Amino acid sequence: MIVLGVVLLVIGFLTGIAVLWSIGALLLVVGLILWVLGSVGHAVGGRNHYW
Repeated sequence: MIVLGVVLLVIGFLTGIAVLWSIGALLLVVGLILWVLGSVGHAVGGRNHYW
C-alpha cells in the first residue's frame, strides 16, 4: 500500500492529475499508519501484520 501510494504520487505529480496525487497521498498515509500499528504489536483487522 505504501509503494502504491508513492507510485500514484509520482504519476500524479508528473502528469498533473490532482486525483492521482490525492489518492496517492491517502494510500501513503493509511499504509504508514497500518505499518506503525503492526510494528508496535497492535492487531490490525485481527492480524498482527496487515500484509
